Amino acid sequence: MKAIKGEWVNIHRIIFTSDERAPQVPEDTKKVPLEMWVKGFLVDNEASIGDTVNIKTITGREETGKLIDINPTYRHSFGEFVPELLQVGIKIKEILFGGEDNER
Repeated sequence: MKAIKGEWVNIHRIIFTSDERAPQVPEDTKKVPLEMWVKGFLVDNEASIGDTVNIKTITGREETGKLIDINPTYRHSFGEFVPELLQVGIKIKEILFGGEDNER
């Protein structure tokens, strides 16, 4: 899949390798690189996933990185349904509002 100039894309870049991290950084943090993922509009004429590209963010900042997604979407959630939390919500309504008679 190819991206064309002006298309909304997501890039990735390693800012600091684990060896380049600051000495005052906690030990567990020092073990991993400092990474950046950023979305923006492709500045280059054409690119494929894995290519190093230039982008311009919505705020006008210019960044360079490896193209990882074209027209990226949000893929997060609040996790799986937890039945216990539903019961907690019902119980809290009863405590705060006096039960079903006081539903708003």
